[in-house]
Amino acid sequence: MAKTKKAKAIYIWDAVRSINGSVFRNLHEDIDSLLSGGKIYFFLLIMGFLMVYAAGMFGVNAVNMGYREAYGLTREASWGLLISTYIFFVVTSTGLCIVSSIGHVFGIKQFMPIATRAVFVSIVTIFAGFSVMLFDLDEPLHMIYYMITPNLSSNIWWMGALYGAYLVFMILEFIFLLLKKHKPAAYLGLTALIFGISAHSNLGAIFGMLHGRDFWYGPYMPIYFIASAIMSGCAAIVIFTWLGYKINNEKIDKQMEKALQSVGKLAALMIAILIFFEIWKVLTGLVGGEDKRLAIFSMLDGRYAFNFLVIEILIGMIIPFIILIKSRFMNMNKLFYASILMIIGIFFMRYDLVMIGQVVPVLHGINVEEFSGLVSYVPTIYEIAISIGGLGIAIIAFLFGEKVFKGPFKGHKFGIDPLEKVWK
Repeated sequence: MAKTKKAKAIYIWDAVRSINGSVFRNLHEDIDSLLSGGKIYFFLLIMGFLMVYAAGMFGVNAVNMGYREAYGLTREASWGLLISTYIFFVVTSTGLCIVSSIGHVFGIKQFMPIATRAVFVSIVTIFAGFSVMLFDLDEPLHMIYYMITPNLSSNIWWMGALYGAYLVFMILEFIFLLLKKHKPAAYLGLTALIFGISAHSNLGAIFGMLHGRDFWYGPYMPIYFIASAIMSGCAAIVIFTWLGYKINNEKIDKQMEKALQSVGKLAALMIAILIFFEIWKVLTGLVGGEDKRLAIFSMLDGRYAFNFLVIEILIGMIIPFIILIKSRFMNMNKLFYASILMIIGIFFMRYDLVMIGQVVPVLHGINVEEFSGLVSYVPTIYEIAISIGGLGIAIIAFLFGEKVFKGPFKGHKFGIDPLEKVWK
């Protein structure tokens, strides 16, 4: 027995002695890097931790109180702020995947410098979305049961399965990008893109196939989701790239400027397409059935008019479009400000979509007295805090990523992105 203990002690000691001192030096450098930064870095880091802390406190309290007591949801308005926040994050993630694939999957040189950062941020944003969604489930552990007992006729089941596969392939793609295995990374990126677009169009179908909700019902909804995802992805990569350079106290180099200019042009195109969608959504709604007209009027001169007309259309689309066109996509600061406005508008776009679709009760059209008026919903402090916590998760993960993966994010500085070789 004593010999065994002695042998184990010798083995442990030999293992400790075999550790190269460089391991500790590299670990020290990584920790030092995470704790170093300017005012912007520490301000965002502290804000992120405060957001997550507050969300954790409110989220745990909401679980203890119960789903129905903590949230402002009712039988008529069963989807609220947490659903719209989840949609906002997964839409942004899909958009980032699409924008990143333009460069390193399809070989468009101008988009290559943003590829690695876009893939990383897409992983971050979908994880933030899943974190918010977790608190919207009355029984989160039931998700395991739903996955192992699939209902193939359910769009919601397909949403979970497709987004799960999408996340796995995005993580694998990012790992291979870090390992500089560019050919498998490109194939994994293409696979992730297929799953991402499938998942996102399926998310649109969840709304578009609900014939009991006239405002949502229709074949255009999956296409609308994809178009808005690209706009969201363009805005997100401009914001995170601009912040990445500010955090590291570096000036945006020429290659990255050209990449962001190309992203800005794509964003302007998507704004124009989405304005087209919005105009025809209103026009077709005004000549539709009574339920759809009531929903349309609620966003034109009713409860959601300010959200739709001022924040979603004016602040989120028209003003950014003017800024982008007038700057000729050359001014990086103006690109950043336009992207901030777009992201704000897109968040309200998701909220308006979810809530306006529920504003008319399902039984309103058959003259049931109980459902004669429009549905009212006000998010509670618990829902607001959890939604803000999702943003905090995204901020913290992004900041740590900028410090840990600073080199891979700026690999384009060492010449033409080697991903281009995959397509030669």
